[in-house]
Amino acid sequence: MLIFFSSNPKIMLLKRLNFSIRLLTVSLLCSLAPSLPVKAAEQIYLTYGPIYWSVKIASLETFAKDGTINQDLRTYLRGTTPEQQAQFREALLKRVDINPVMLSRFFNTEIGEDILTRIGKGITIEGNLNGKYALRAAIVQAALDPEGLTMLNILRKLPTDMELQGEVLLGLSQEIDKVIKATIAYSEAMANLSAKEKEAETPVDFTQLPDIRQPGNYGFQKEILALTDSNRNRSFYVILYKPQRWRTGKTPVVIISHGLASNPESFEDAAQQLASYGYVVALPQHPDSDTKQAKAFIEGYSSEVFDVQEFINRPKDISFVIDELERRNQVEFGGRLDLENVGVAGHSFGGYTALAVAGAIIDFDYLQKTCDRLYGGLNTSLLLQCRALSLPRQTYNFRDPRVKAVIAGNPVNSAIFGQKGLSQIQIPIFFISGNYDPATPAVFEQLRSFVWLNTPNKYLALAEGQAHIDFSKLDAGMTQMLDSVPNMTLPEPILLKSYLYPTFLSFFEVYLTNNLQYRPYLNASYYDYLSQKQNFKIYMISAASESALKQDIENFRTKVGALSP
Repeated sequence: MLIFFSSNPKIMLLKRLNFSIRLLTVSLLCSLAPSLPVKAAEQIYLTYGPIYWSVKIASLETFAKDGTINQDLRTYLRGTTPEQQAQFREALLKRVDINPVMLSRFFNTEIGEDILTRIGKGITIEGNLNGKYALRAAIVQAALDPEGLTMLNILRKLPTDMELQGEVLLGLSQEIDKVIKATIAYSEAMANLSAKEKEAETPVDFTQLPDIRQPGNYGFQKEILALTDSNRNRSFYVILYKPQRWRTGKTPVVIISHGLASNPESFEDAAQQLASYGYVVALPQHPDSDTKQAKAFIEGYSSEVFDVQEFINRPKDISFVIDELERRNQVEFGGRLDLENVGVAGHSFGGYTALAVAGAIIDFDYLQKTCDRLYGGLNTSLLLQCRALSLPRQTYNFRDPRVKAVIAGNPVNSAIFGQKGLSQIQIPIFFISGNYDPATPAVFEQLRSFVWLNTPNKYLALAEGQAHIDFSKLDAGMTQMLDSVPNMTLPEPILLKSYLYPTFLSFFEVYLTNNLQYRPYLNASYYDYLSQKQNFKIYMISAASESALKQDIENFRTKVGALSP
């Protein structure tokens, strides 16, 4: 999901991170304890090496009530301005209304437990023990209290005095700062490298070429297939788009895999666009990680946001769809479908799916090492990827040789595959990233994955303002919340689609049909052309920039240090 604010990239990133941290903190209320402690905390301690400070919760209450700074609190607020003190008071009293029942279900999941555990490493109880259960109890009581869920009320409800581990929290602050700087540096590097590729390219007047942002001339028609894979006892539907009239020669086929808590309908517009250029496009449902599964979880009919077997079933769904199209090809399509050169696109969890059928192998050793890192939670997608650790530790090979080209948008991938797993891919790959993406942050996911790929035909695009999801499809409540955020600026969905549609078409035309007339659209200069006069631009680089990008990454590591996750 995607969030960023203001027009300054650094300010936007800071606000997004603050927003994410606030959501994370608020979310802790969701694990309802069966019994609530009677004893209440009196003080909060901060430890840093041999130093041991404390502040009374009563002092914070007095300060929040009328701004009085007593002797106990004076040390902590020395040097702060009246404006900063007012902001602190506001933070203590800010009430957050949230559904505790729905969140209680979430934090009884493996992902929810992981979040609590990670936070509890920095906020501990006596004996330096993880404080997750004490925090959970306090937040639950605060949420149920008439005064509501506020920071001050959480502190009041703490069942015991707690310690803030200074080294851990300082390290977290430093890691957040590195993520911000890395994202800004990545955006700048993409702009510079894309400009250099443009300079090296033969100039093209794109105003004289067909505008492939517009629909094609073949029209489209929709069909719904109900499929059952008896070997897996798995039933799901597929939305199928096909052209109203057939193109000359073989008909290319593309399969698009949706993300977690999403559905096939989310990609109908992209499927219609491809079908209008003569493609057959299949949009399969992944039943244990789609919107229906998310609804079942929210309503209490499922104990998990998604079934861990989806790491296995999703790529198998893609191969089963190709099998089904092969079975139907002669009778329903007159043998027109080219099922030996299939394209796959996927978004988020669907990006994992696409890369898996492209040949990426799960690297459990690397995944375990990454999941164990202290600040790994800053890569939000790691919470999803780490769930794969509960699978049997064996080699899973989902490579489908019929798949010849893959587009992965905001893919969940770097930890679960690692360099070893991604290096197995030999077919053309196009990564799409966004610098506003808090769900699969580009600096943790697409950036490092691009340089790990060994395939010579690889591309990486960065869309400014792209933040993982299409905000135009959010429900009214979320839209109202976003509208309430001051100075928030996001690109219009139609702009992002004007970047996406040409990418899908040109990439698959070149690498599925060998139509070299579309090669100019895969140049950095074309993306510069698409971005003309736009506040939110898109930059694209190819394998030609790999060495320079690696050098940029090394320069950054030398300057500020490597990112923890």
